Amino acid sequence: MKLFDLAGRKALVTGGSRGIGRGIAQGLKEAGAEVAVIGRSETVFQTAAEDGFLPIQADLGDREELRRGFEEATAKLRGLDILVNNHGLQRRHPAERFPLADWDLVIEVNLTSIFELCQLAAGIMLPRAQGKIINIASVLSFSGGITVPAYAAAKGGVAQMTKALANEWAGKGVNVNAIAPGYIATDLNEALINDPVRNRQILERVPAGRWGIPDDLKGVAIFLASPASDYVHGAVLPVDGGWLAR
Repeated sequence: MKLFDLAGRKALVTGGSRGIGRGIAQGLKEAGAEVAVIGRSETVFQTAAEDGFLPIQADLGDREELRRGFEEATAKLRGLDILVNNHGLQRRHPAERFPLADWDLVIEVNLTSIFELCQLAAGIMLPRAQGKIINIASVLSFSGGITVPAYAAAKGGVAQMTKALANEWAGKGVNVNAIAPGYIATDLNEALINDPVRNRQILERVPAGRWGIPDDLKGVAIFLASPASDYVHGAVLPVDGGWLAR
């Protein structure tokens, strides 16, 4: 058995048309997996054409769209061995003025939809007693951030949900783990990158001395998707340049 070989595996990556999701999808494909990506915009078709993915356009903040997108993806893949729940969005406001509409949106997209996708994947994986689910958490699963209370709450929930699902499914052959990226240079963090004060503060704390890039997530994703992690359950693995160690 080759520990990091994904040949023949069917992988679905949500939010896979750009940023961290695209980097992870590329990594899984490089390791041999057949990869489908779900994206909300038509960009998903361009990304898929460039990288050799199967494209699915769906708004995962809409529960009917989520189920349709999942079913379309698993039909195109003819099964499912690996699910990476990477999609998400951000809203920034001072906590005392944070609109409840934005709170509801962030919780729906960044937490509730991930739980439903895990349930749908379990419907395929549990009967086969085999499968890998990788949720994308955050360093804000451990700390609170600034002006992002909904995002911090959702990512804290993703970490705890990952552990809860692992408790139930580990003995049934399904691995559920999470990756906690640190400050990665993607569109989601554009406001921080362009803020000279926050950008300086972040770089001063990161021992690695730089922002991460999507390629930094490839290795840990391949590990969690492969036989190398068969005895890893309920882990939340930081990929943060040492941020949490500081």
